[in-house]
Amino acid sequence: MKNLNRKQDVFLWGLKLCIHSCLKLLSLLMVLVIFFGVLDVAFMIYQRLSAPPRFVLSIGDVLATFGAFMVVLIAIEIFQNIILYLRDNVIHVKIVLATALMAIARKVIILDYDQLEPLYIFASGMVLLATGITYYLVHKIPDDFHDEAP
Repeated sequence: MKNLNRKQDVFLWGLKLCIHSCLKLLSLLMVLVIFFGVLDVAFMIYQRLSAPPRFVLSIGDVLATFGAFMVVLIAIEIFQNIILYLRDNVIHVKIVLATALMAIARKVIILDYDQLEPLYIFASGMVLLATGITYYLVHKIPDDFHDEAP
């Protein structure tokens, strides 16, 4: 029986090592995504400012730029999630919720309200509200409470 437990421990250790290797690869790939995302934002700003009329951004240009910025910020948040999981071996709910909140906010910012059904807009608002309330509640829970859990 003791030999069986050792085999299970080695097997689980191997699985954990495999997952950590995949997370390290994902973090490296995320750095590439962030780098190319920043280049894309810079190129997009350059294109918008160099198109006639020069150095003038329309509201659509500004919203598209905000959307591109937020995509890069979301990628950075996801990178932080991966790094924290590798370091602590725990999923940090606050950071995951903050990332989700940022992604939903990005979606709301770039929505074209003239082209959408009212129910879609309402549903998006409800998702944003629910995520915001959840983030608020999780953020209000003292960190000491988590340490006392069994």
